[in-house]
Amino acid sequence: MRKTIANILILDDNSEILIAAKMLLKRHFETVNTHTNPKKVIEYLSQNTVDVVLLDMNFRLGFEDGKEGIFWFKEIKRISPYTQVILMTSFGNVETAVEGIKLGAIDYILKPWNNEALVETVKTAVKQTRKKLTTLEESTADQQVYLGIAPSIQKVYTMANRVAVTDVNTLILGENGTGKYVLAKYIHDHSPRKDQPFIHVDLGSLNENLFESELFGYAKGAFTDAKQDTEGRFEAANGGTIFLDEIGNVPLHLQAKLLQVIQSKSVIRLGESKQRAVDIRIITATNTDIEKEVNDKVFREDLYYRINTVVLNLPPLRERKEDIIPLVNFFIEQYATKYNRNISSINKDTFEALQQYDWKGNIRELENRIERAMILAETDQLVLSDFGISAIMVEQSDTEENTLQDMERLSIIKALEKNQGNISQTADELGLSRAALYRRLEKYNIKNDY
Repeated sequence: MRKTIANILILDDNSEILIAAKMLLKRHFETVNTHTNPKKVIEYLSQNTVDVVLLDMNFRLGFEDGKEGIFWFKEIKRISPYTQVILMTSFGNVETAVEGIKLGAIDYILKPWNNEALVETVKTAVKQTRKKLTTLEESTADQQVYLGIAPSIQKVYTMANRVAVTDVNTLILGENGTGKYVLAKYIHDHSPRKDQPFIHVDLGSLNENLFESELFGYAKGAFTDAKQDTEGRFEAANGGTIFLDEIGNVPLHLQAKLLQVIQSKSVIRLGESKQRAVDIRIITATNTDIEKEVNDKVFREDLYYRINTVVLNLPPLRERKEDIIPLVNFFIEQYATKYNRNISSINKDTFEALQQYDWKGNIRELENRIERAMILAETDQLVLSDFGISAIMVEQSDTEENTLQDMERLSIIKALEKNQGNISQTADELGLSRAALYRRLEKYNIKNDY
């Protein structure tokens, strides 16, 4: 039996209850933790992603009114609103449990519980948590997008929700395949402009000769094939959002023209002199180290500061491994429907290999390999070879990742020692910005005690 990837937390002051519940649920769920002190649980929730909490209604001996359980329920939902809470109570305290349901608890169970019923209740709660962390994107196709449960990605989307209600210029950073388009579309769809156009421009694939005409439009007769007046992408986005993808690839001599439009919120069509105002929200993205490009004078500093009022940094898939299996299941379900395949399972060894594999192409690579597997699989259970991945590739990627990370961590520690903890000097020596160095100190848990 394959365990569900989920983090379950049980809170009760009775150690026998905790042992019994953990032994039962550990057979069905990947991670099960227990606590007797609700104050410690609040601290734990602020630092960890928890899918479901099983909460006892009473913590003080002689008090059976359930009021303390209601109090801690509210605290749990305040700290972690996505977490589902199941209340545990005795038969005589059902009324208070019902009060908890009205306040937002997903269900309650009576002690002593029925094992099968408890497992099914927790499974239902996990599914509800997943639904809260999944959103609908690409409304025209009604396509579902899995956002993720990893703390790093939840942090990004929490910030995205705050950004969405404003018109602030937003820069999205991240490796290829991490979901920059999905994040930009999410911001648009949760903004006051959601009913207006969302225009995506891949600047990396835009021919230099077509840059101005594509983005700013052109007048009839502006060049040989200009048969009629034509609006550009900025005008097409009027009232809505323009997403300028791979902005780090724009040649230096064209950046000034882009800066002028972003600053003035107006365009001049090729072959015209008239300014046309555009009411747009601007989101940009790149997979390059844009701070380094600014330092190397290949990206304009004034353009950089114009586009990065808020920066959202998408983590690579290898840094959010708890999302790999949910993503695998998500894409299997999608492609099973698309290709009419009756495939819904993966053997245990393949699951473990997929978690260890270093997804250099991130979510895009994972999706492509799953689509391949769903097409080529010869049985109703996927195996590693269906993904075009060998055990040797998994072993090499795991070793390579660890080796590179060890080398980088050691280099940072040596540079800090050499510069006696001076962040600016250490960053310069390593060829990093101060912000990039701070991110690595946090990533590798390096303390600057010099």
